[in-house]
Amino acid sequence: MYLADFLAGSVGGGFGVAVGYPLDTIKVRIQTQRKYTGVWHCIRTTCRNEGVYGFYKGMSMPMTTVSVSSSVVFGTYRNVLQLLRQLRSKSEGAPNAKLDIFLAGFTGGVAQVSVMSPADIVKVRLQCQTEPREGSATKSRPRYRGPVNCLCTIVREEGFLGLYKGAGALALRDGPSFATYFLVYNTVSEWLSPGKSSQPGKNAQKLV
Repeated sequence: MYLADFLAGSVGGGFGVAVGYPLDTIKVRIQTQRKYTGVWHCIRTTCRNEGVYGFYKGMSMPMTTVSVSSSVVFGTYRNVLQLLRQLRSKSEGAPNAKLDIFLAGFTGGVAQVSVMSPADIVKVRLQCQTEPREGSATKSRPRYRGPVNCLCTIVREEGFLGLYKGAGALALRDGPSFATYFLVYNTVSEWLSPGKSSQPGKNAQKLV
C-alpha cells in the first residue's frame, strides 16, 4: 500500500475545499434557486443577509470527507496501477502503459463516489439554506442545524440510500474525469521531464 499517496491526497483535498468553497456555495445557489439574477447579486445578497458565514455553510462536512475522498482516489490509483504492472509482469523501471494509467484513474474516480456522494448531498442541502444563523432577528429557522443533523435527518426520512441519490451520475462523471486527469498529467510530465527517453513523437508508450 502506498500510504504516502493517501496522506498527500488527504492534505491536498482539505486545502482545496477551503479555497474554493465560497464560490462553490454561490454556484450551487444559482443552480438551485431562481431568486438570484447572477453571481454578483448572489454574493451581495448572501453577504448582506448571512454575513461571511453564509459562504461557508456545510463546509465542515466536505472538509472532513474530501480529504478521505482525495486519498481514496490517489491511493486507489497507485495500487491499481501497481496491480496492473504485476499482471503484465513488467519490471519496476518499465514505463506504465497508457491504458493502465487510464484504467487506474477511472477506478480511483469511481471508488471515491462511496465517500463523495453522502458528503455532496449534505453539502448542497446546507448551502441551499439561506436563513441566517440561529439567534438572529428573523423568525425563520433552518431545516438542518448542521452537517451531522442533516446527515441523520436524511437517513431517518429517506433511508440510508438517500445519501446516494445521484451516485450513478457522480460515478459517470468522476470515473472518466479522473481517468483523463491522470492520463494527461502523466503524459505532460513525461514530455516536460528532462533526460527522459520518452519524448513527444519519440518512443511513445503503447496503448497496451
